[in-house]
Amino acid sequence: MTVRRVNPPRMTVRRVLAFPLLTGVLAGMLAGCGIRATEVPTDFGAAPSRARCSLSEPEISTQASRGVPVRVFLLCGSSLVAVDRAVRVPDGAPDTQRRVLVAQGLLDQLAETPEPAEKEAGYTTDVRGGMSVRGPRPKDPKDTLRLSTAPGDLTSYALAQLVCTFSDSAAAEGDGSVILGGPAAGPLRRYECTDEVRTRPGTKEPPSSAVTEG
Repeated sequence: MTVRRVNPPRMTVRRVLAFPLLTGVLAGMLAGCGIRATEVPTDFGAAPSRARCSLSEPEISTQASRGVPVRVFLLCGSSLVAVDRAVRVPDGAPDTQRRVLVAQGLLDQLAETPEPAEKEAGYTTDVRGGMSVRGPRPKDPKDTLRLSTAPGDLTSYALAQLVCTFSDSAAAEGDGSVILGGPAAGPLRRYECTDEVRTRPGTKEPPSSAVTEG
């Protein structure tokens, strides 16, 4: 049996060759009419309503009406970011008492849920409510702040928030360091807030050194 090879009709070949040419002509016509041809539809969703970790500056008069203007460090992304707050301190309070009152006010601000605009921008806090702060025990250095939760029992994020917030306030010593301890008569440590801590609070703990009594 002999099998003959059958070639495709010429008309079919011409149609196949003509199709890309026709497509190119139509694309050129659409471009000439001001219509951009596209092959894949694009849908990236709605634009974000607020840039991440970006907040508008509050009015100074508004902050002043709430008390003494301060800054607290919240978490945003993987870093610490300062936001404006205010704490109330009675007029004429002695320096030692004033430091403790400021520290307690800062602690309360850190433990609060971020405001709606802050939450929308990605701000969070790892400091839990119910924590308090007191001044020095009899043999402690005069600038000591003792927390109701020992610093070693805090998460690395919460400790970084506390140290950086305290060190940037009237609760700190003149060099920006802060002496923290737990509720019992345990060891004290002097903490510092560094650029690395602010940048990587989850992996870089605040540098600290032991503090002797008195």
